[in-house]
Amino acid sequence: MKKKHPPVHQLELRVSTLSELFNSMDPAPFQHRDLDAEAEEFIESWALEYPQDSHFRIIVHIEQMPHDNPTPPVATAIHNYFKYKAVLATRNVRILLLEGRTSLLIGVGFLAMCLLGADMLTPYAGNTFLRVVKESLLIGGWVAMWRPMQIFLYEWWPLVRRGRIYRSLGEAIVRVAPAEAHG
Repeated sequence: MKKKHPPVHQLELRVSTLSELFNSMDPAPFQHRDLDAEAEEFIESWALEYPQDSHFRIIVHIEQMPHDNPTPPVATAIHNYFKYKAVLATRNVRILLLEGRTSLLIGVGFLAMCLLGADMLTPYAGNTFLRVVKESLLIGGWVAMWRPMQIFLYEWWPLVRRGRIYRSLGEAIVRVAPAEAHG
C-alpha cells in the first residue's frame, strides 16, 4: 500500500514593504531577525488549524517589490525563525516534564503522609472533629496530586504539537511575489 503524504497548505501574506515582515526593533542581520509580532501570530494561528504532520507553503506578496529577488533571504529568515521556535518548544516540554516529575515526587510524598495521618485517626472515627480532620487529610493528599496529573495528562501534548508545527513551518516552501494591483 502506498503511503499517503500529507497535503501542502498554502498561506498568502500581503505586506507593503519587505521590512513589514520583520520586527523593526531586532538588530540582528536580516536572515536572523524575528518576524513582526502580527506576521508571526498570523502565520502561527493559520498553521495551528492544520494537523501536526502538515506541510506548508508561504507566499509573501509585496507591494513595493525590491529589485533583487528577496525569496532566498526571506525563506532563510522564516525557516530560521520557526526552527528556533521549535527548539524553544522542545525545551519547554523538557522543562515542563521535569516540573511534572518534581511535582509528582512532592505530591506522592505529601499524599503518603496524609494517608498515614488519616489512618492514625481511624480509631477515633466517633469523634466528629477528628473525622473532619481525617477527611480533610484525605482530600488534601489527593489535591496535592492535581498538578502532576494535569501536567502528565494534559499540558505536555499541546506543546509537542506546537513544536511539530514550528518544525513544519521551519521547512515550509517560501516564495516572494509582487502584490497584484487591486482594481
